Amino acid sequence: MGIFDWKHWVVILIVVTLVFGTKKLKNLGSDLGETIKGFRKAMNEDESKPSEQPLESQQAPPNSQRIHVQASKAEELAGKN
Repeated sequence: MGIFDWKHWVVILIVVTLVFGTKKLKNLGSDLGETIKGFRKAMNEDESKPSEQPLESQQAPPNSQRIHVQASKAEELAGKN
C-alpha cells in the first residue's frame, strides 16, 4: 500500500467536489483545456516563423580589425614615449 493508493485519490476527489462543486470544477477544466490549446498554438507559430534578422546583423562588423590595429599603434606610441 503506497502513500497515494487509489483509495486516497477517491477521498481527495470527493472532498474537492464537495468544496468546489461540480459546476466550478467543470468550468475550471474547460478553462485549463483552452489555456493548454492556446499555449500549444503559440509554440507552433513560434517554431514555424522564420528568422527575421537580416544577414548583415549576424556578421561581424568590418571595422573590428581596424580598431584592433589602431589599438596596437596606440600601444606602440605609448611605449616610445
